[in-house]
Amino acid sequence: MMDSKLTIWGRANSVNVQKVLWCLAELDLPYHRVDAGMQFGKNDQPDYLAMNPNGRVPTLVDGDYVLWESNSVMRYLCMAYGQGSPIYPHAPKARAAVDRWLDWTLSTLQPVDRPVFWGLVRTPPEKRDMTQLQQAADAEAVVWRVADAQVASRRFIEGDQFTIADIAIGAFARRWFGVEGVTKPKLPNLERWFSEIARRPAFVRFIAPPMS
Repeated sequence: MMDSKLTIWGRANSVNVQKVLWCLAELDLPYHRVDAGMQFGKNDQPDYLAMNPNGRVPTLVDGDYVLWESNSVMRYLCMAYGQGSPIYPHAPKARAAVDRWLDWTLSTLQPVDRPVFWGLVRTPPEKRDMTQLQQAADAEAVVWRVADAQVASRRFIEGDQFTIADIAIGAFARRWFGVEGVTKPKLPNLERWFSEIARRPAFVRFIAPPMS
């Protein structure tokens, strides 16, 4: 194993940081992580903004190379250090299919996940509008039905091989299945898929801990 030269800036309870940590573990890559964001601050400081002008997490530093956006970081790690790893296929059509789901998590899934997660996990009970939160959960359920249909005839999101598409969607699925207080539909195919990826050691380490 190479000497660690990778640094990840970001708090461990950020879903987008969790995706990157999971990917690093799947590739067996050493790294150093620096807490940043929310209660840890740092992400609004000039030095951090010089690396990531968005002021968000995660940010990857690889020597003198800096990269932000979690899905781009996962792609980079696979291409730079995971040559031959099946978690990011090389064949153009297979890779494009995985990339499509990475884009889907950010364009379609994350926007409907955020109000439910923040409302039920990061908002005190006395300040929650449960009617509004149920409406938000209903909207999120519509999106999860897409993923449920996708894994109806597949072991993983893009076939028989686990990929970073499973990482990206799986990190959000942990939030969906983990929140309580709203009514959610039964999604048997998604539940079957989730139960399998939830047994992976990196999921247990980085995704399964209590949400905060």
